[in-house]
Amino acid sequence: MKRKFFTKILIIKKKFIYITLILCLLIISIICLFAFNNSCSFAIELNKKSFFTIDVDTSLDIITESNEKKAYLTFDDGPTTKATNKILDILKEEDVKATFFVVGKHVKENPNIVKREYDEGHYIANHGYNHNNKLLYKNMDSFRNEIIQTDLEISKAIGINNYSSHIFRFPNGYMSHIYLNMKKEALQVLSNLNYVYVDWNCLNKDSERKFSNDQLLNNLKKSAKNKGTLIVLMHDTADVNKTYDVLKDSINYLKSEGYIFCTFYDFINVEK
Repeated sequence: MKRKFFTKILIIKKKFIYITLILCLLIISIICLFAFNNSCSFAIELNKKSFFTIDVDTSLDIITESNEKKAYLTFDDGPTTKATNKILDILKEEDVKATFFVVGKHVKENPNIVKREYDEGHYIANHGYNHNNKLLYKNMDSFRNEIIQTDLEISKAIGINNYSSHIFRFPNGYMSHIYLNMKKEALQVLSNLNYVYVDWNCLNKDSERKFSNDQLLNNLKKSAKNKGTLIVLMHDTADVNKTYDVLKDSINYLKSEGYIFCTFYDFINVEK
């Protein structure tokens, strides 16, 4: 009788342990699923064999047609020692991922900052090598070489061979009428390189003229009003305004409005 009793106890304990393990796995799965659903950002190793889940002959601006409350924070013209690390500190503190449209010559000057951007899960995108329209649009060979040279400097900085960001932002934006005919011609070059371009539909005007922090925040609020998905333009240069001084308030405002933060990793697959 005692043997049967202890056998039953052993079976019950085994069942309890089994059920406990199943519940633990279920809880872990739910936590992971929740985390992925509330964050659109993840790091993948981009290279020239990576490919888009959208047509490369279009623009990523199409995502702004969505009513989903997603915010793509983008920072142009860096990296710089004056601003980029401060911005990265805030993004890390707020657990937000962003996209940095880097200038090739500044990547060469500050490779460690670009490495930090990448290592912390941010998207490194291409903004040309010189940020000089006369050089960029001298001819299509010059345009192509600036993209390739910038990707090469990013490769060196982050330690990944043949890195290709696949996403380009025209200096001053494609929407600007400056060099418009050359930009139209450049679209074919981008397509041949498996690139798309992206502008923005929201900004705090931090590069236009000097604003107070309150004005910068209000500029963003007005620009975001009644919009679904946002591509937010800011700069990590501190040449005109210190965007890092208002970044935390900007993030908190977007969070309060129900936005989740994403990067352009969402649109790229890597060929295995």
